[in-house]
Amino acid sequence: MKVLIINTQGRSGTTLLQELISSNYSISNKGECIDLHTLSVYKRSIDELKNINGVGDGKARKFGFSFLKIISEYVEENQITRPEDLIIKSTGTNSSLKLFIIQSIDRKLLPIDIANAKGLDLDELIKELEKIIFSGTKLNIDYMVNDIFDEDQQEELYDFFIESDSDDINIAVEEFDNDYEESDLRLFRLKFINDLSN
Repeated sequence: MKVLIINTQGRSGTTLLQELISSNYSISNKGECIDLHTLSVYKRSIDELKNINGVGDGKARKFGFSFLKIISEYVEENQITRPEDLIIKSTGTNSSLKLFIIQSIDRKLLPIDIANAKGLDLDELIKELEKIIFSGTKLNIDYMVNDIFDEDQQEELYDFFIESDSDDINIAVEEFDNDYEESDLRLFRLKFINDLSN
């Protein structure tokens, strides 16, 4: 995870993150870069922080007040004016696909069956699952992972991800050197992130 906090008047963004975050998966995923100026213009409440990809209700409550305090100080020091008419809308298509995926998982449908029902390939389905989980929605995909990996394999993968400095899937693919399919590793990584972060 990379988070860029700029111009905090002597306060180290890295130090702040070390105080607030216990793992690389706690605030934001997929190596996103968030700068303080962007946060200060658009994120001034706990509810607004939840709009950041990878920050759900739990993370916003747990870490939000500390971030909002720094954002507030930054806004005051830099006299930043917020555009009050900013509106972010999501499309109905994405919402209906998300709902379908969540309902299918609740019914414990196989990933390939979920993908086929919506005309997606498995890679596209996993990307949709990543969007859902990284946005902070908790999904129980244990049945998918249990169908692919035995207990020893899951323990090996858990140990790898918990000790890893990054959630970059390419590092996992290299580490396991064709022992597992990339799509299977991505599913396990989603379970891991889901269990620890959401």
